[in-house]
Amino acid sequence: MEADRGAAPAAAPAGTAGTGDDDPEIRTAAAPAAPDSAAGGMFSSLRVRNYRYFFLGQVVSNTGTWMQRVAQDWLVLSLTGSPFAVGITTAMQFLPMLLFGLFGGVLADRYPKRRLLMMTQGVMGLLAAGLAVLTLAGVVTVYHVYVFAFLLGLVTVVDNPTRQTFVTEMVGPHALRNAVSLNAANFQTARLIGPAVAGLLIAAVGSGWAFGLNALSFAAVIGGLLAMRTSELHPTPVRPREKGQLREGLHYVRERPELIWPIVLVGFIGTFGFNFPTLLSGFAYDVFHVGAGQYGLLSSAMAVGSLAGALLAARRRSSRLRMLVGAALGFGLLESVTAFAPGFWLFAALLTLVGMVGLTFNTTANASVQLATDPVMRGRVMGLFMLVFAGGTPIGSPIVGWVTEQYGPRVGLLACGLVSAAAAGVVAAVLARSTGLRVRVDLRPGRGHRLISVVPRRSANREELAAAC
Repeated sequence: MEADRGAAPAAAPAGTAGTGDDDPEIRTAAAPAAPDSAAGGMFSSLRVRNYRYFFLGQVVSNTGTWMQRVAQDWLVLSLTGSPFAVGITTAMQFLPMLLFGLFGGVLADRYPKRRLLMMTQGVMGLLAAGLAVLTLAGVVTVYHVYVFAFLLGLVTVVDNPTRQTFVTEMVGPHALRNAVSLNAANFQTARLIGPAVAGLLIAAVGSGWAFGLNALSFAAVIGGLLAMRTSELHPTPVRPREKGQLREGLHYVRERPELIWPIVLVGFIGTFGFNFPTLLSGFAYDVFHVGAGQYGLLSSAMAVGSLAGALLAARRRSSRLRMLVGAALGFGLLESVTAFAPGFWLFAALLTLVGMVGLTFNTTANASVQLATDPVMRGRVMGLFMLVFAGGTPIGSPIVGWVTEQYGPRVGLLACGLVSAAAAGVVAAVLARSTGLRVRVDLRPGRGHRLISVVPRRSANREELAAAC
């Protein structure tokens, strides 16, 4: 989920409206004809050769990443016997995003993204190899794991906004929504495969080999990047090193309601709504009193839902702000309802829906923010996007953990859902006021009339923002 903003006039909002299902009053001029890659279909972006190579490399690399996550947590637990130490490892990996996330976006705007990605992916591979060597040699300590987790987080600060914004350079703006959704499906597929493979490897030969295979997996991404035809890319002009670029990016976002409010919403939901590792373990242990196998099933249920949500999102042709707010509201309400599930299997089924709606929110937020951003600013905007989404984890996790410990997992999940729903409601109200939109009820009979629709007020003069909603 990453995006950036540019300094040139943004043409993207016009491309987010006029898709054929808008209200007549708020349609805009038709967007330019989309290339074949955007002609439609769930896998339309894979028609682009460069993106196809990138996608295949990511399948391998994401699977290796999930293998390392499971192996890393198991290694720390086996070294210390402390779940708290596992939490410290997670915090160490996310802390750099909280501290330096904005600077990663600046670097993504300064350098060619393909070249920068080859560097970051190479360094990640070396870090995985280093941890593998220490583990296989039998000299690894928990402090080694902390250091490697922190270093991996530092590289991710640059890799995340660069990788997300590079998607536009591969497929162009017309196919961006589909490509973002397929990236999410790619990640969720690896989430289903990687932990299972890691479990088998850990049981058979130990965690070190999982780290080693993850190190090798980065070769697939680098190979795909090297095999790309640079003449078929849509490169974004790089920004020369200048003073004030970080401040310029923040000012750019602050002056655009179609950017600042979706990012605010992403921050609240990323910080409080997506704290499932803490919550699910509490439900498994304290509420339903089940073992590790059933706990793993809860994570798989969310992954299946997320994969379904990503594939459904890949079929959509637009990423409207109203869909973003609606998905956020639905996500929060579903979390609140799931908190009261009386039995394990109903809880697992509801988690599948939560995963589906949550993924819809993620992909819509990513695509809508990127499309509303000028290309030369996209790295900095996506740096801010990832900062509020992932950087909030070290803040939200302890809060949710404390609430869960004091009042129980049901109250913890309910609180997360209510915060997410409330944030969606506030952002919806602010956007409606900013755009001059209102709800219209049409009771006239006949085809072609919507019972409820959202239209601009007659006195509003905010056409561009209204079109994006």
